[in-house]
Amino acid sequence: MSKKGKVLMAMSGGIDSTVAALMLHHEGYEVVGITMKTWDYATSSGNSSKETGCCNLDSFNDARAAAVQHGFPHFILDIREEFGDFVIDNFVEEYIAGRTPNPCVMCNTHIKWRALLKRANALGCDYIATGHYAQIHKHSNDRFFIRKGVDETKDQSYVLWGLQQDLLSRTLLPLGTYRKTEIRQMAHDFGYPELAKKNESYEICFVPDNDYRGFLKRKLPELEEKVSGGFFVDQSGKILGPHKGYPFYTVGQRKGLDIALGKPAFVTAIIPETNTIVLGDEDDLRKNDMQVSGINWIKYDGITDGMEAITKIRYKDKGALSNLFLYEKGVNVRFYDDVKGIAPGQSAVFYEGDDVIGGGIIQRR
Repeated sequence: MSKKGKVLMAMSGGIDSTVAALMLHHEGYEVVGITMKTWDYATSSGNSSKETGCCNLDSFNDARAAAVQHGFPHFILDIREEFGDFVIDNFVEEYIAGRTPNPCVMCNTHIKWRALLKRANALGCDYIATGHYAQIHKHSNDRFFIRKGVDETKDQSYVLWGLQQDLLSRTLLPLGTYRKTEIRQMAHDFGYPELAKKNESYEICFVPDNDYRGFLKRKLPELEEKVSGGFFVDQSGKILGPHKGYPFYTVGQRKGLDIALGKPAFVTAIIPETNTIVLGDEDDLRKNDMQVSGINWIKYDGITDGMEAITKIRYKDKGALSNLFLYEKGVNVRFYDDVKGIAPGQSAVFYEGDDVIGGGIIQRR
């Protein structure tokens, strides 16, 4: 057994997780590589001849080849059933409810880390590790918490807010203190020049070509018929014209509305009960408060009412200064200045400087 311990490393076959695995291996950890199969491309797209993203044979082979070349074991873990039952079902249900889900957060929170920890325990591993750009630190109150990655352009702390203390205490994130340019150079230095040039995928892993509307139609063939006949309305409720069905739109959307109003229009609200999409100007997207539930506190075991925090409402959001007020179902967030595009179903993540205080799911604008 290595003096540093045994670590189960999640390997997708991409540059980040491969370099992270090799870093840990060369630092003296006993590494076990594992690649998780979360979905079938054929199931999602109806096209078994095309596989893309992280769950294809090439990615599995790339991960295994790196492990074999450096002398540590590698396994493939099939979690399609548990992934599909929760992540994909939640994705569909949220759109049917007129909300905008974040499947990466749901996967990390409820599936990926739990699946890793379960197998780590079975294999006698001390730690689990991933290639996320974020850091884990231990506070003076003995709580583990997430800190932003050094590379702000790659920081992934936003999608990790749901991890609980038992998971954080066992997790290593080797890339958190590095910039992407450094990781590409490491890939070269480890002898993987092609991997260093490999394109990154920003798609939802189970939604081919990021066509979530097509995905919903394939999952629910009767959906289009059920949601036809709805209308766009303006802020006063005046009918502007027909739309294709409320699940096929998201708050903040401007392109692809297929309606000519003589000026830019944005989706400002979705009302599933009446199959109505409310359109407005960009200013109509601006709000200064929201409700957030399903809270997971990380840095502290709770907060004082009115605590000041930087709140991010989407992955690429820079964050906005706010106060957090406790209520029976979670947190009321009040922003100092209006923010644009608050979307129910998305994650709200609260920061103290670069440290994640906690997060939850936006319920109401």
